[in-house]
Amino acid sequence: MRIDVLTLFPEMFAGVFGSSILGKAQDKGIVSLNTLNFRDFANNKHNTVDDTPYGGGGGMVLKAEPIFGAVEHLLEGRAGSEAGERSPRIILMCPQGRPFSQEIARELAAEEHLIFICGHYEGYDERIREYLVTDELSVGDYVLTGGELPAMVVTDAVVRLLPGTLGNEQSAVADSFSDGLLEYPHYTRPAEFRGWKVPDALLSGHHAEIEKWRRRQSLERTLARRPELLERAELTGEERAWLDGLRTERENSAKESR
Repeated sequence: MRIDVLTLFPEMFAGVFGSSILGKAQDKGIVSLNTLNFRDFANNKHNTVDDTPYGGGGGMVLKAEPIFGAVEHLLEGRAGSEAGERSPRIILMCPQGRPFSQEIARELAAEEHLIFICGHYEGYDERIREYLVTDELSVGDYVLTGGELPAMVVTDAVVRLLPGTLGNEQSAVADSFSDGLLEYPHYTRPAEFRGWKVPDALLSGHHAEIEKWRRRQSLERTLARRPELLERAELTGEERAWLDGLRTERENSAKESR
């Protein structure tokens, strides 16, 4: 996979892209991570990339020319590329975008080339949205100074799903949200620490019992912390009945404590 990030601050990515899992994925040749300063594609002597909005208002707006120029520079030569090669996903990071999720991370991990556009200032010239990008993504209902941190978040979530990135391929499979639920609790040695013991099921060596314990812990944790996820999760009839009983038990307990 190739990932290109259009940004006014490429230096922000050096440590993130060169460290930990992302750095190792590049060393293995699994992914190529690149930054491009779109200021280099400004069409004026002062290399300005923003201007005041038509109609007035506060703040500055990113101009269309440098963004289009930078993307077109990245796409040069694709006309002669091999037949069947997919066009890149061009992703605008902005608060108005589709909320990013593990499902979208899996979707993007199947692509060959991603291009992220990181904005600053008040916003983007609308023609960037209309005629250039394929996707708009948001990492949450809040506003950041720019799109750099969100682009790092999405890149990390996508790259760790690429085959060969993680030492244990099962790590990504068991992550929170991978099956629509929050992940079960983890424990490691020692079996007892300051009087707090590891659950017996995990020490039993009985794989079926361990999987059953983990699944129920995942369901219980999701019910307690993110119950809305259960509406879309694939559950068996037995699991739904168990959750109904757990809800009733909690409701009764809450009534008794009043």
